[in-house]
Amino acid sequence: METPAGQPGQTGETVHISRRYDQDLEKLRERILAMGGNLVGMIKETMRGLVERDSAAAKRMIDYDHEINRQEVAIDELSLNIIALRQPAARDLRFITLALKVSTDLERIGDLCVNIAERTLELNEEPQLKPYIDLPKMAEAAEGMIVDALEAFLRGDADLAAEVTRRDDFVDALNVQVFRELLSFMIEDPKTISRATRLLFIGKYLERMGDHATNIAEMVIFMVKGKDIRHMGSAAQP
Repeated sequence: METPAGQPGQTGETVHISRRYDQDLEKLRERILAMGGNLVGMIKETMRGLVERDSAAAKRMIDYDHEINRQEVAIDELSLNIIALRQPAARDLRFITLALKVSTDLERIGDLCVNIAERTLELNEEPQLKPYIDLPKMAEAAEGMIVDALEAFLRGDADLAAEVTRRDDFVDALNVQVFRELLSFMIEDPKTISRATRLLFIGKYLERMGDHATNIAEMVIFMVKGKDIRHMGSAAQP
């Protein structure tokens, strides 16, 4: 079909703008995926530093948080540019708007890794209180939730997102188990209070990671179904 007279290049320009828009959306997806992948690696290395009492690894993860912060800023800038220049509507606008929130949750997970690394450095100055069994299980579970929540976000998969929200109960239950075990240590021997308290903090940090993954999953359900299930409990989830 020829371009209407008096409007030279209009069709080609429209196609070009549409292509750039699609490229911007794809770049946004790639940046979120990259940030998520880097965070998964950060969680693994942070926990390895704890379990293997590797202070050098803990220090590297504290420094690496600067990269996570940089990625958050890049995602936010791209999202805002797309909104300002492309004026997306409907589903695309919900995706881009929620990308801003997802990057915030991911950045806070990086902050939690830093908190764990800082507690690791403190714990490594004293004899190890106990073998770390449940804490790595919590980290693995939270990590899986983060991976699946991001996959659900990028695919627009509300069913996978709902499944992620249900898995948060497992992380919470492990945290309760860790709390009870460490409390018994502190009751039996007050000399363990300092180390046990730091481990309690680590359990809480891991539990918060699961909460952030749940936040992302809940946003996916809103993006896909237009249903806000925050604060409504598991019974209200799809």
